[in-house]
Amino acid sequence: MNSISPLIFEPLVRTALLEDLGQGGDLTTNAVLPKDQHAMVVLAARQDGIIAGITLACCAFHLVDPSIKIDVLLPDGQRVSKGQLIATVSGSAIGILAAERTALNFLGQLSGIATATAGLVDAVKGYRARISCTRKTTPGLRAIEKYAVRVGGGSNHRFGLGDAILIKDNHIAIAGGIETAMLRVRASVGHMVKMEIEIDTLDQLEEALRFRPDAVLLDNMAPEDLRKAVEMIAGRAIIEASGGVTLETVTPVAAAGVDIISVGWLTHSAPVLDIGMDFRW
Repeated sequence: MNSISPLIFEPLVRTALLEDLGQGGDLTTNAVLPKDQHAMVVLAARQDGIIAGITLACCAFHLVDPSIKIDVLLPDGQRVSKGQLIATVSGSAIGILAAERTALNFLGQLSGIATATAGLVDAVKGYRARISCTRKTTPGLRAIEKYAVRVGGGSNHRFGLGDAILIKDNHIAIAGGIETAMLRVRASVGHMVKMEIEIDTLDQLEEALRFRPDAVLLDNMAPEDLRKAVEMIAGRAIIEASGGVTLETVTPVAAAGVDIISVGWLTHSAPVLDIGMDFRW
């Protein structure tokens, strides 16, 4: 699991805090509590899952008040059970409450992605397939959402359009066919750029293999067609399967012998892991 740099996440946390606090600050807390009020709270899981984003939560508290002290009990990548403590936070009550929602938003969202990813990873154990995310991410949050996928044991697809060639169905349709699209790619990109092509049918696959793609994306194919495609490719390209994959269907897809299973909902629809902040003293 690769870490994520503060250079990436600190601006995101800062923007979220500015959105929440605005120009008026936390009107409720500032009115209710004296400035010197001290508090200790705990971050606790309200359901089982995988922790991701604790560093972003810590960043939220420290940006509001650098004197706040945080003791992380469960770092990213650790499994957590319902009721288990993740961290303790102590210091200015006003600062803690001002950062609470931003900290929990990041921690809950990223932990939800990691938890969903881990569920799929567990479901394909024993097979060669790796679970991967896609570019279907929240605008502006791609780096941290893809980080959460890695925390959950998954791998990352392209971060952006400049990472690699991926010829999709619309490229093929507009170009006028697979041959035209792939020949244009071969003529225009450097030798270090990999090429993948999206395939809907076995007939398309047979045509595409003539142009030696580095990877083939088999889109919305039934397991029996996936097995046939794996036999046709015979190790000549990396095989990716995608389209409508769920926890219930991922195992048969993996059993077909593919290398990668890409799942868009990991980053656009994974349920948030319920994590709360509770006052201790």
